[in-house]
Amino acid sequence: MWESLKGYIRPGSEEDGLVRQVDFSRLPRHVAVIMDGNGRWARQKGLARIEGHKAASRSVRETIETSARMGIRFLTLYAFSKENWKRPRREVIRLWAFLRDYLKKEGRALMENGLRLKVIGEKKGIPGPALKELERVERVTATNSGMTLVLALNYGGRAEIVEAVRKIVRGGRVRPQDLDEERFAGYLDTAGIPDPDLLIRTSGELRVSNFLLWQIAYTEIWITPVLWPDFRTYDLLRAVVDYQKRDRRFGDVHS
Repeated sequence: MWESLKGYIRPGSEEDGLVRQVDFSRLPRHVAVIMDGNGRWARQKGLARIEGHKAASRSVRETIETSARMGIRFLTLYAFSKENWKRPRREVIRLWAFLRDYLKKEGRALMENGLRLKVIGEKKGIPGPALKELERVERVTATNSGMTLVLALNYGGRAEIVEAVRKIVRGGRVRPQDLDEERFAGYLDTAGIPDPDLLIRTSGELRVSNFLLWQIAYTEIWITPVLWPDFRTYDLLRAVVDYQKRDRRFGDVHS
């Protein structure tokens, strides 16, 4: 995927130096991101919180494009948690409006570049205009074969696990002795998607915030103090380079 980065990464830049350290044969197949720090970014600049969310759109766009150009197959962005409904009503309304407008503008780019959109989380409760746009983009990109962009919306890891158990109980066709981890994973929102290899959290917070609790059992975690609106290609490349330096043993012992 080095070729797809030519013309995108400026020769001689810090990003160029990092790209030259990347082993493209050992990329993380799935990168997940907890996008944190929009409010703090705005507060530091004396702006309303909503301005932090506006500024974050560039980070989203750049992270998607860089990931796709690198050859990462799955990118999951934690965009709206179940806990986020606790925020001021005006802010919540604006967030869903931003999402709707973003998809209207960027949906065509996803299609033209062969990317596929998948939404995880509870769709019930998502405001109608935003849900309509989400389902439209999901539908038109469903057969694309490029990177899959997963948006976690109205999502909570515990709620996802509970809902998986409900599906099994309602189905009534799985005997207890036949239920193993692989079969259980098939009832999760992420069925058919590999577990994340790399989880990135911005803003320096040291918690997973109810995100992909089942799926990140052996995920490598990379924390950066950079607030999400300031997150750029340089930061993503740093995360990938660091990931490739780690010894992933999955509980085993390597001699």
